Amino acid sequence: MKSTIVDPPALQPGTLRIVPVGGLGEIGRNMTVFEYEGKLLIVDCGVLFPEENQPGVDLILPDFSVVRDRLDDVVGIVLTHGHEDHIGAVPYLLKLREDIPIIGSPLTLALTEAKLKEHRITPYTLDVREGQTEQLGPFECEFVAVNHSIPDALAVAIKTPAGVVLHTGDFKMDQLPLDGRLTDLRSFARLGEEGVDLFLVDSTNADVPGFTPLEKDIGPVLESIIERAPRRVIVASFSSHVHRVQQVLDAAHAHGRRVALLGRSMVRNMTIAADLGYLKVPEGVLIDFKKAGDVPDDRIVYMSTGSQGEPMAVLSRMANLEHQIEVGEGDTVILASSLIPGNENAVYRVINGLTKLGATVVHKGNAKVHVSGHAAAGELLYCYNILKPKNVMPVHGEYRHLFANAALAVATGVPESHTILGDDGTVVDLRDGVAKVVGQYDLGFVYVDGSSVGEITDADLKDRRILGEEGFISIIVVVEAQTGRVIVGPEIHAKGFAEDESVFDGVKPKIAAALSEAVENGTRDTYALQQVVRRTIGRWVNTKLRRRPMIVPLVIEA
Repeated sequence: MKSTIVDPPALQPGTLRIVPVGGLGEIGRNMTVFEYEGKLLIVDCGVLFPEENQPGVDLILPDFSVVRDRLDDVVGIVLTHGHEDHIGAVPYLLKLREDIPIIGSPLTLALTEAKLKEHRITPYTLDVREGQTEQLGPFECEFVAVNHSIPDALAVAIKTPAGVVLHTGDFKMDQLPLDGRLTDLRSFARLGEEGVDLFLVDSTNADVPGFTPLEKDIGPVLESIIERAPRRVIVASFSSHVHRVQQVLDAAHAHGRRVALLGRSMVRNMTIAADLGYLKVPEGVLIDFKKAGDVPDDRIVYMSTGSQGEPMAVLSRMANLEHQIEVGEGDTVILASSLIPGNENAVYRVINGLTKLGATVVHKGNAKVHVSGHAAAGELLYCYNILKPKNVMPVHGEYRHLFANAALAVATGVPESHTILGDDGTVVDLRDGVAKVVGQYDLGFVYVDGSSVGEITDADLKDRRILGEEGFISIIVVVEAQTGRVIVGPEIHAKGFAEDESVFDGVKPKIAAALSEAVENGTRDTYALQQVVRRTIGRWVNTKLRRRPMIVPLVIEA
C-alpha cells in the first residue's frame, strides 16, 4: 500500500498536522510527529528489529528527515511506555539534539535513561502520571492510564485549538491486571463526551476476534510447569516484561527454586523495576548467575532474553552450544512471549535446536505461557463505542492489522470517509473536526550496522544477500592495449561454490574471445571491458551452474 509521494502544502494557521513516521505497515519503529503553530511534538521513538533478509543489520530506525532540519522546534518527546519499539531510537534522535525534553511515566523514563547512559547522554526529563496534564508548547497533553504488557503505560490526549487527538500507544483492556492498573475507560468516556477529533489507535491485534486473555491466567500454567520440571528451567521473555518475570519469581519461590537473570538487558531492566517497586522480589529467590552453578539442577530457574530467536541473545547461544549453560536431557525451556511477525523462522530454529539437545520446549503453540499485550477486536469495538471519535487513523501494525482496525471503526459507525488508512510518512491535517490526507513524504528505513547509522543502503543489503545465497566470483585479466589479446589470465577465484575451480576452465576461452571482439569493435575503456567480462561469465554461470553470484571483474591493460 505504498502511497504516491506528494509534498504537503504549507501548514495553514489553526491547523494541526499529524505525520506517522514509523509503525504503519510494520510492528516497530513507532513514532508520530504533531505540528501546530510552528512547534513539533513527537510521540514515541522506537526501533524495528531486522528480519532474515536484512543480514548484518542490528536495528532499524525511523527516518528522522521529517524533523532533522527543525530540531529547535521540537518541544518534547512523549513516550507512551518502555518497550524497545517505542523508546529504542531515542538515543539516535538525541544525538541530533541532546536537550529535547523527554516526557513519560517513572518506569518508562528509568528504562530510557539507562539506555541513554550507554550512549553517554544525560537527558532532560519530565516525569508524568495518569490524570496529569502538561502544557508542552502549544500542545496540552493529558495522560491516561492504559494496561499493557509492561507497567506504567500511558495514552495521551493532545489538545490544541485545531482539535483533540487521542493516541492510545500500545494497550489492552485486561479486567483483572496483575498490578491492578486498568485501562481508564472512565477517562476515555469523558474525552469522548468532550469530543475526540482524531483517534490514533493500536492495531496489532485488530484481526484477532474477541478479547485478549487475562495476564493472571499465565501464572498457574508457569507454576505447574516449574513444579513438574525434573531439572533446570529456562524461561525466555522480553527483557522488559516485568509482569512475566514477576510470575516466574513467584512460581519459583512457591516450589523452592532460586532464579538467576541472564542477559545484560534483562538484568538492567529488572534491577530498575525492582528499585522502583514495580517488581516485588520474594526474599532469597534471586541469585547471581555466577553462583547459580552451585544450586542443584532441580532447584534453579534461569530467566533469559532471546524469545524472538535473536542471534546474539542468550537462548540462541544456548541452542548453538555457544553459552556456558549447556542445555540437555531433562531441562525445560519456556518461551513466554508471542511471535513478532517476521521472526517465526528464527524462533523455530531455536526451538528445534533446543529440542535436539534433549530439552522439553514449552511455547505459546503448545501451552498457555503468554498472552498478548494488545487489544483484540472486541476491546477495540468497546473503545470506538465509548469514544465515538469523529475521525480514526489505525496505527501500530502491519497492513492487515490496519485494515482490520479500520473495518471495526466503520462497523461502529465511523464514516469510511473519516477512516484514514495511512503509511509511514502520510501527512494528515486536522481542522474544524475534519481530518484529511494532504501529502505523503518519501520515508525509508535507516539501518544501524555496528557504529554506522544510515550508511547502509538497500543496495548494500541486496549485495549481502547475493553473497550469502549465491556466492562470489572474482576474475583478473591482463590484456594487450592495442589488440585486446589476453596476456595473463583469466584468473578466476570463487567463494561459496561446491564445485572445484577447474569447473571454470570452460568459460576462460569465451572470456578471451569476448574481450578480443570488444576491442576489435572499438571498445578501449577498461570499465567497459570489465562489463564484457561480467556479462560473459554471468551468462555462463547462470546457464551451467544455475547461480547468480556477485561478480567482480578486473581488467588491466598492458
